[in-house]
Amino acid sequence: MFPGVFYALLAGFLGAVASSSAKLSLGADYLKGVCETGLRTWGEQRKFRQADETTACDRLHIPLRLLCGGLLFTCNAVMWTFLAKALRYSSSSTQTTVTTTASNFISSAFLGQLIFGEAQIALWWVGISLTFSGLLVLQRVSPQDGQQNAVAKKDE
Repeated sequence: MFPGVFYALLAGFLGAVASSSAKLSLGADYLKGVCETGLRTWGEQRKFRQADETTACDRLHIPLRLLCGGLLFTCNAVMWTFLAKALRYSSSSTQTTVTTTASNFISSAFLGQLIFGEAQIALWWVGISLTFSGLLVLQRVSPQDGQQNAVAKKDE
């Protein structure tokens, strides 16, 4: 059971990394801002600066986007591999789905704050809590309970 949970957690995290990579590669100029900030910080630490730092970022902008696009496809491929392993080692697919979804949502929240400076409002956390509650209700209902209810209704 533990390997299934571990693979499901990894699959959820890699899904969040893949979506963050997509946002970086296709979204607004996040990468350019990160590059400019990095060059300013690196230049201050090294005590030398190029006269035109934005030109370096303009040249690196396209390769960085392509790198993030490659990371998107790589993370998706590895995520599907881990999800398949989680389904193989888990006792139920519902448990794997709940674990992967929870891991993905929480990882997305932390990566969004870390990379993009996004702050989740209380309504977001309420929505996530309701989603988790629904997933847990689905997980608690065992297939045997569903079969017993179907047989009971059929007998009536």
